[in-house]
Amino acid sequence: MTGEEPLAAAGQDELGGRTLAGYRLEHVIGRGGMAVVYRAEDRRLGRTLAVKLLAPELARNETFRQRFVRESRVAASPDHPNIVPVYEAGEVDGVLYIAMRYVRGRDLRSLLDRQGPLTVRQTVRIAVRVASALDAVHAHDLVHRDVKPGSVLIAEGTDPDHPEHAYLTDFGLTKKSLSLTGLTSVGQFVGTLDYVAPEQISGKPVDGRCDVYSLGCVVHEMLTGSPPFRRDDDLALLWAHLNDRPPDALQQRADLPGEVGAVLRRAMAKRPESRYAGCLEFVAALRAASDVRPERPHQAPSLPPAWARPVFDPDGTR
Repeated sequence: MTGEEPLAAAGQDELGGRTLAGYRLEHVIGRGGMAVVYRAEDRRLGRTLAVKLLAPELARNETFRQRFVRESRVAASPDHPNIVPVYEAGEVDGVLYIAMRYVRGRDLRSLLDRQGPLTVRQTVRIAVRVASALDAVHAHDLVHRDVKPGSVLIAEGTDPDHPEHAYLTDFGLTKKSLSLTGLTSVGQFVGTLDYVAPEQISGKPVDGRCDVYSLGCVVHEMLTGSPPFRRDDDLALLWAHLNDRPPDALQQRADLPGEVGAVLRRAMAKRPESRYAGCLEFVAALRAASDVRPERPHQAPSLPPAWARPVFDPDGTR
């Protein structure tokens, strides 16, 4: 690194080609309010991964430093196939970083912007994976608090019955269940307004049902092409989440099965106790209301090859 300015002195977008903690940063693949994400090469193992860096100006703020460190710990705690795995987290030359799996694909926000409303079948496929990840987070007594299309990464799936794989990411706002939500110590609201639960806005304690509400908003957008509430300014949008009845998705998309609207309204109920108790319970109701079945009948399992049958069928009954 001789002759180069310190990492912390360089701008977030000026680190391409630099090496941090053994990771060669290649180019920016994502950014948010707190951090920027680089595609990177692990020079020790020769693999591609993603490295998230906290913005230098925020690294000097102890509140944001603690939030970033908490994100690395929270993301690493649930071992779940739909949560982006974290490999390492640390600090080098004043730069805080999280090294995680590189997901080849796009986020749900980009998919919706490019494709518009999704089919009911694709919506259910993606939603069940996100719901499973969220319930795993809740099982660790944590709440995500910022579920949105940008928090869902979509990668290529494994077969025609599973054409995409969804990962939940962005754990920077995650907090313990029943913690007070919404506002920072300086009164700044955190979260994404299109998908924020009423109890987050009002500063009440939250639990996993906060994420049920946000997932309901995301599913509404997946099916109709827009979030449930569209208003001209942020205050009006917050008021709508607190007071307005969610719009009927069937009025925006007439081909939806009739019971889908009722399922979404329950997921987005104003009072947490009126919602589904968990995200998978919500998506199970959505699947039932949508009458979604496998795209092709599952074939009967084939017999093992003759040489392997003694292992699988030692009594010779098959």
